[in-house]
Amino acid sequence: MYKALIVEDDPMVAMINEQYVSKNKNFVVVRTCRNGQEALDFLLSSDGKDVDLVIMDVFMPYLSGIETLKKIREEKIKCEVIMVTAANDPATLEETMHLGVLDFLIKPFAYERFQVALEKFMNNAEAFRGATQTIDQSYVDSLISNNGNTHTNNESNLPKGIQQKTLGLITDYMKEKTGWVNGDQIAEDVGLSSVTVRHYMTYLMEIKKIHGEINYETGGRPSMLYKRGDL
Repeated sequence: MYKALIVEDDPMVAMINEQYVSKNKNFVVVRTCRNGQEALDFLLSSDGKDVDLVIMDVFMPYLSGIETLKKIREEKIKCEVIMVTAANDPATLEETMHLGVLDFLIKPFAYERFQVALEKFMNNAEAFRGATQTIDQSYVDSLISNNGNTHTNNESNLPKGIQQKTLGLITDYMKEKTGWVNGDQIAEDVGLSSVTVRHYMTYLMEIKKIHGEINYETGGRPSMLYKRGDL
C-alpha cells in the first residue's frame, strides 16, 4: 500500500483530498499538514521517511508549495509530488514541471481526474519496481512516452478513456464474484466512482466479458446489475 501525505492549508479542501485518496484502496493517508514547513519537517523525520506521494497546494503560509517542492528536491527526499492548486497561470505550471511534479490539478477538480493522477503515480511506481537491473532504450522510451505504463501493446488496443490499470482492477474484482452485483457496490469495493465503473462495465459488456441486466425491483429508479462472463 502506498503512503500519501496531504499538504493543504484549507481544512475543507484537505478533507476532500483525504477522502479522495482514501477511496483508492492502494493508498493510505499517513498525515495531513497545514503548511509547507510542517510537511518538510515531517518528511525529514523518521515517521515521514516512507512517504511515497505528496499531494500539495501551491499557496500556503510559512513555506509555499513551490518552495517546499524545491526543498524536497534539495534534500533528495524520495517521493512523487502532485500539485493541487487554484493557480492557473502558465508560469506556475512551468516552474512546478521543471521541479519534477508528477501531475498538476487545478481547483475545482473532479473526483475522476484526481483518480487519474493517482493512477499515473501507480503506473510510474510499478514500472520502476518491475525494471530489471539493466534497462534498454525501448523500456526508457515506453516509460517516458506513456507516463510510467510500459504495457504499450495492451494500452494501444484499448479505446480512448479506458486505462489498463483500472480495467484490471475491475476485472480482477469481477472474477471473484459468482452472482449479480450492482455498480454502486463495485464502486465502493474497488474505490472508484460510480460514473467510472459504469463506463468500464459498458465497455466490458460490449466485448462480452461481462453480462448486464436492468434491475427494476429497486423501489425507485432502475439500476444495472452485472455478472462475470468470459473473464
